[in-house]
Amino acid sequence: MKIQSELQKGKLFQNLELLAKQVVEGFISGIHKSPFHGFSAEFAEHKIYNTGESTKHIDWKLYGKTDKLYTKRYEEETNLRCHMILDNSASMYYPERKELSLDNLNKIGFGVLAIAALMNILKKQRDAVGLSIFADTYSHYSPEKGSERHHQMLLAKLNEVSLEKRPETDTRTYTFIHQIAEKLKRRSLIFLFTDMFQNNTEDDSLFDALRHLKYNKHEVVIFHLLDTETEVGFNFENTPKRFMDVETGTHIDVFADTIKEAYEKEVANFISKLKLTCAKYKIKYVEVNVQDDLSKVLNTFMIERQAFG
Repeated sequence: MKIQSELQKGKLFQNLELLAKQVVEGFISGIHKSPFHGFSAEFAEHKIYNTGESTKHIDWKLYGKTDKLYTKRYEEETNLRCHMILDNSASMYYPERKELSLDNLNKIGFGVLAIAALMNILKKQRDAVGLSIFADTYSHYSPEKGSERHHQMLLAKLNEVSLEKRPETDTRTYTFIHQIAEKLKRRSLIFLFTDMFQNNTEDDSLFDALRHLKYNKHEVVIFHLLDTETEVGFNFENTPKRFMDVETGTHIDVFADTIKEAYEKEVANFISKLKLTCAKYKIKYVEVNVQDDLSKVLNTFMIERQAFG
């Protein structure tokens, strides 16, 4: 992805809308092996032709460019309702960053930028987008709308989150997911950005809340945000270190290698259970390393957007 050099040196999140636009443009221009190869911003006005559909809306000009069949999408077909849910708890501010930049993101920074990028695509497609943010309170809710004013309001809220220096310390994920699910009355495509770390150990309550999101035939995607190197691999130098729970303040002083094997086993079991439960309830699970670029998130959106009907 090519980002202007002056942005690379500054506080990128000061112009979140511009950064999101450039991330999307960089992603689209870099597509080579996908259904969208051969055109860029045109994807907002087209959809893949499916065998059996009427051929009268096929864009033959685009077929000449791409050697693939697409049909023109009309305004009445582009009324997708999409709701973004962002976990804003203290654990999402890991790894600690003094200043966020495209190549120096923590989990909350990655989530904010990913949502802004998806909003950029949804805006092009004239789709409605809503936003919920939670930690130890259900701190923000905006219903799905498609206006420019609404778009700018959501960007301002996301930027506010990215600048937060003293995050809330508790997480009760399952409680607020239930509340969010109750608010979403009309069928929507839901994206949840979270690290799934919470103080409450009642996994069944959490999974029951995730199941609630499927209410009213919503389609749900969980982007499980992790710093893979340390949170999954537990790759730290084997020197005396203090490991602290950022949400409870409890800590342990230990050599990393002493607990590495047990830690990795527990995390692997947790992720495995989460994947199985999501599969059981037909929730799409996507594990994301926040040190990677946003291509996995954007690719997932493209696929889910096409499938949503």
